[in-house]
Amino acid sequence: MIKLNKNEAKERIEDFFKDIKDKSPEAVRKMKKIAMHYNIKLGEKRKKFCKKCYSVNLKVKSVKNKVKTVKCSNCGSLMRWKIK
Repeated sequence: MIKLNKNEAKERIEDFFKDIKDKSPEAVRKMKKIAMHYNIKLGEKRKKFCKKCYSVNLKVKSVKNKVKTVKCSNCGSLMRWKIK
């Protein structure tokens, strides 16, 4: 692992999540691990990938009662988030 300070790690994570459409699950896993190591909150960025397989292929299944349901195309897991 490359030695970074917290600001460099934050910049690297921001650059990574600007264009996430064609990223591999391994790359997403590495960025999440860097964020955890430096105690950087991902916030809204964590909704861009699957929490189980780290795939970026997510499909919106439904939106009702202020809850957005998203299904992973790779593993089939469902994630639900409140809409603000």
